[in-house]
Amino acid sequence: MGSVAPFSAFEPAPARGWREGLSQKSLLSSAEASGESPRERRVSEAEAEAIKFPGLLRGRCPGCPFGRPLPALAKAMASKLLRAVILGPPGSGKGTVCQRIAQSFGLQHLSSGHFLRENIKANTEVGDMAKQYIEKGLLVPDHVITRLMMSELENRRGQHWLLDGFPRTFVQAEALDRICELDLVITLNIPFETLKDRLSRRWIHPPSGRVYNLDFNPPHVHGIDDITGEPLVQQEDDKPEAVAARLRQYKDVAKPVIELYKSRGVLHQFSGTETNKIWPYVYMLFSNKITPIQSKEAY
Repeated sequence: MGSVAPFSAFEPAPARGWREGLSQKSLLSSAEASGESPRERRVSEAEAEAIKFPGLLRGRCPGCPFGRPLPALAKAMASKLLRAVILGPPGSGKGTVCQRIAQSFGLQHLSSGHFLRENIKANTEVGDMAKQYIEKGLLVPDHVITRLMMSELENRRGQHWLLDGFPRTFVQAEALDRICELDLVITLNIPFETLKDRLSRRWIHPPSGRVYNLDFNPPHVHGIDDITGEPLVQQEDDKPEAVAARLRQYKDVAKPVIELYKSRGVLHQFSGTETNKIWPYVYMLFSNKITPIQSKEAY
């Protein structure tokens, strides 16, 4: 899992969207005058600074969430690798779609839920912090989950990756924005009644995070995990009376995140109730960005 930065590195700080000391207004105006896009202009400015002041790249970036230097030049280098995010409410099938994308295109599937379970099991500092909230039935706060994910992303700077479960909030999206520029963001739109039915019929194996649905993905033996033979449980917030509240909360929190990525032209929305029906379109979208290693007919 790698070392994790101290919590002080993740305390809220004023937004610093433009790391090289240039204002957004002046940078945009200079880009317009040169005929370059703002993104191209940011890269060229950073490259020029690196040539004139090479030591700058080794200095601390005051807005970097994990306390390491990541100016625009590093972001430009990272942009050569595919950076993708999948969004969707509980029960939308994000995990299934992510697994297919990862296997078809060789991307690292980075699940915030998986990393949380790993850290809690290993009794790391961030895991113990998250556990306190989870045991009380509370959401893990932004500064804890952001610290966890920034550390994991730092360890995978040289890999193509697909994020699942992060960012969930606008604050988390801002933190991610400080270290990379996303190429693709997918959001899954599933009818409300379908989500309610799926979640109400969902059972999980807590140690591994494996999810079963009694309708379309049932365990071989009712109530028993296929791999370990251990008992399955239904989470309190998967029970019918809690599902509607969860879905409303997701909609409220996700809306500004979706609007952010929509405004940047990287958002792609897929609607449907069956993964197999939307999969060919998801596959085609990723094929335009990265060479597949497995055909879509494999599923």
